[in-house]
Amino acid sequence: MQNKGLIKVFAILFGLVCIYQLSFTFITNRVENEAEEFAIQKIGEDVDNYSVLRDAEEKRYLDSIGGDDIIAGITYNDAKDKELNKGLDLKGGINVILQISVRDILHGLANNTADPAFNRALDEADAAQKDSQDDYIDLFFEAFNDIPDARLASPDAFFNKSLSDEINSEMSNDEVEGIIRRKVDESITSAFEVLRKRIDKFGVTQPNIQRLGNSGRILVELPGAKDISRVQNLLQSTAQLEFWHVYKSNEFGNFLAEANNRLIELVGDKEEARAETDTTSTEDSDIDELLAEAEDDTSDVATGNNPLFDLIKSPGSQGGPVLAYFSTRDTAKAMEYLNKSQVRSLLPADQRYAKFVWGIPEGDADLVGLYALKGNRNMTPPLSGDVITDANQTFDQVGRIAVSMQMDGRGAKIWEEMTGYASNNQSQIAIVLDNIVYSAPGVSSGPISGGRSEITGDFTITEGQDLANVLRAGKLPASADIIQSEIVGPSLGQEAIDSGIMSFAIALVFVLLWMIFYYGKAGIYADIALAVNILFIFGILAGLGAVLTLPGIAGIVLTIGISVDANVLIFERIREELAKGKMQKDAIKDGFNNALSSILDANITTGLTGFILLILGTGPIKGFATTLLIGIATSLFTAIFITRLFIDGYAKSGKELPFSTSATKNLFRNVKVDWLGKRKLAYVISGIMIIISLGSLLVQGLNLGVDFVGGRTYTVRFDQDVSPTDVQDDLIAVFGSAEAKTFGPNNQLKITTNYRVDDDGSEVDEEIARTMYGALQEYLPADLTFEQFRAGGTDRSLGIMQSMKVGPTIADDIKNDSFWAILGSLVVIFLYILLRFRKWQFSIGSVAAVAHDVIIVLGVFSLLYKVMPFSMEVNQAFIAAILTVIGYSLNDTVVVFDRIREYVNEHTSWNLDRTINSALDSTISRTLNTSLTTLIVLLAIFIFGGEGIRGFMFALIVGVIVGTYSSLFIATPVMFDSVTDKAKIQKKKLEEETETTV
Repeated sequence: MQNKGLIKVFAILFGLVCIYQLSFTFITNRVENEAEEFAIQKIGEDVDNYSVLRDAEEKRYLDSIGGDDIIAGITYNDAKDKELNKGLDLKGGINVILQISVRDILHGLANNTADPAFNRALDEADAAQKDSQDDYIDLFFEAFNDIPDARLASPDAFFNKSLSDEINSEMSNDEVEGIIRRKVDESITSAFEVLRKRIDKFGVTQPNIQRLGNSGRILVELPGAKDISRVQNLLQSTAQLEFWHVYKSNEFGNFLAEANNRLIELVGDKEEARAETDTTSTEDSDIDELLAEAEDDTSDVATGNNPLFDLIKSPGSQGGPVLAYFSTRDTAKAMEYLNKSQVRSLLPADQRYAKFVWGIPEGDADLVGLYALKGNRNMTPPLSGDVITDANQTFDQVGRIAVSMQMDGRGAKIWEEMTGYASNNQSQIAIVLDNIVYSAPGVSSGPISGGRSEITGDFTITEGQDLANVLRAGKLPASADIIQSEIVGPSLGQEAIDSGIMSFAIALVFVLLWMIFYYGKAGIYADIALAVNILFIFGILAGLGAVLTLPGIAGIVLTIGISVDANVLIFERIREELAKGKMQKDAIKDGFNNALSSILDANITTGLTGFILLILGTGPIKGFATTLLIGIATSLFTAIFITRLFIDGYAKSGKELPFSTSATKNLFRNVKVDWLGKRKLAYVISGIMIIISLGSLLVQGLNLGVDFVGGRTYTVRFDQDVSPTDVQDDLIAVFGSAEAKTFGPNNQLKITTNYRVDDDGSEVDEEIARTMYGALQEYLPADLTFEQFRAGGTDRSLGIMQSMKVGPTIADDIKNDSFWAILGSLVVIFLYILLRFRKWQFSIGSVAAVAHDVIIVLGVFSLLYKVMPFSMEVNQAFIAAILTVIGYSLNDTVVVFDRIREYVNEHTSWNLDRTINSALDSTISRTLNTSLTTLIVLLAIFIFGGEGIRGFMFALIVGVIVGTYSSLFIATPVMFDSVTDKAKIQKKKLEEETETTV
């Protein structure tokens, strides 16, 4: 090996850099442990809301010492910015994918046109998107262009005042399309920037926000975020701030009474109306009587058959802006009634454009006020929030929490006009945020100049700060819906860290001891190289700012197996050279050189599948792919260079290095097996397994996770063991469709439902969580509130520990991406093997083996998912496992093929079957050695690595077993049977067809 000195210097310097990068993680861990101990001592452990108080005290402690010098000028804040990032599954937090509504953007660019053709194209695009991989804007243009004589540059579409500088009436549809595409992209970019500003002010360390292609989707990861509902509101709030004049209750006269009578006529049968409203209370009847005084005909009011009045809890104050108060659960029904065309037709001509909106809930009373805004033909507010230049959380004159806003010059002028009008007419102005009235103050002191205004409401300080934050950041150009989310509680994250560390330690100890047992002192050198390899992996992850996830830890542990495989290949080749009688120095040199080709081929094929995972995967799967790719690179370096530095250094002294121990010296020597002679039996066995697998897939199918079918899944922990069957029955009663399975210990369930899977919005998420809480009441402690249940209990170890939501549209995308990932892997593998070995027979053999392995793994999951005591869902993690199995199977197959090619060139007088059998004999020691160590590593992770990745590990275990079998009994026989004239293959011809450069 040339340039040994340079390699030593590089390895030492790189190792020091990795230690430096990891030092920041050690610093932050030490300081945070001190903060936790300080918080526990200060607040004690026997207090209510222990976790919340402890978290708050820890934060105050860390804020107070954040700028203090800890070591060598490094502060906690500095170290926190550079520490090794931990993913959601290790740290807790929230991961969401937001869909910015391209429909809203297009509608806005068209000046909210009411043109039927335009809106029909939008509706068709909505319907098509559910089953299409195309972007929404493409589907819209396709639907619009199918309309006869439809023109994008018309007044009913995009030829309007706001776009007049760029679009004229003479433009073709193609010309307008380019402009609109750019405008939509600018709007999505604007939404991205608005969200980034909001998140930056939120206070979460190491947030991640990125656009996903051109689809209008934005990925947001907030590790460590604990107040999940606050995060969801922050992300989805459009911050559409508007200022409206509002009607007083006495200006609406008898409208509510008239509306109620009209609704009675629409309902029809009074007995049906009574059946639908049989929960009306005595208090409701009293309210009905009070409101009925304004009616000319009270005959129907006293009966209780009143669709609208039965929903009213109390009337608004005389002359105030609130028309009436309703229960929050009845708001949707009430608004449906009020917006019926037959009801709105009762409004006087001067109120025909009235816009009904709700206020914010009134404290603990669960009441919400109904307001009527003074609208116009276009339903545009006199003043909107785009005039806001600054906003801050303050306190009003009576000490209530408020948000103070400052407007620009244009806004200040309009605000002065609005307040002057309100003052003269003794009316009020509604401050509306995202279609909700936060306050409706009166103006009695004349016009307000200067452009200052204030929002008051029943805010906490945190809510006031968040509201000011979103107003400063600006409004989203369109609605943002959470179409996929994953929420992990901090307790579950800590458990994942503990289980990950345990599995890592057990796997590492076994591998270190096995290498010493099998290869003696040479194994010690391999262990040193392995330790250096692990240091490099963690150092590179920290230096790149990559995120370490639980699958990422699994990737690192799997890398241990890859590193061992490279050393096993090298040591086995050296042993072969020593057996030929070569001097130790020459044997070491030739062993490294001869193993290099196999090592490179095996790692490149695994790396190709890793790259596909990295490109198509999301979240934790990217973490797995990242660590796998880094591990492949570092394993190659440490096995080829670091191990050799130690071995060459030892050999230079003249001492004997046998590369074995007394127990393994003659193990697998002189193996003579007719591998090809057994291929017909292998074909029969594999054929039976494939038939059974395909039959099960057709009849029983797979247990598809929410990743692929859409829905919501929750990991719920109870304070006692529960029956999943009983829980499932209770959930089906409220959701119609639900599944509950034990997930880990008997007091923890994984609950899945597709109830309202097509509906987005935080209010739907809360409704489902509340419904589930109600259904699980008998299994939960009596004093556990809904808020505690949703937050994981008072100490975050009871209730919802983790949740995930996947909308049907993105589920379809994930399913298609997974299909293309697997297909792409097979194509890439075929082409690489063809390029590397220059014979299509090798490609056919490798692809046949991979297809064989994938079908059997799928079949095992199909056959066993109903009986295994752990989750065997087919989700993104499972697809990652399939791709890893493909990589492993190829790794093994390529090593075998490489040795076959070598033997064909060396033994030109042998028949091809003899050559192949001998080549397989020579690789059996490496094959079994690598497979055994990899299996032990995977078993350690499977047993100790946590429930969340148990199904993932089971797929890998099955894959390793089947992959080892297929490389010997499928790939090689298929390649052999593909050769048409085996007897005439001679050295010269094979050299021409198989020769390649490394």
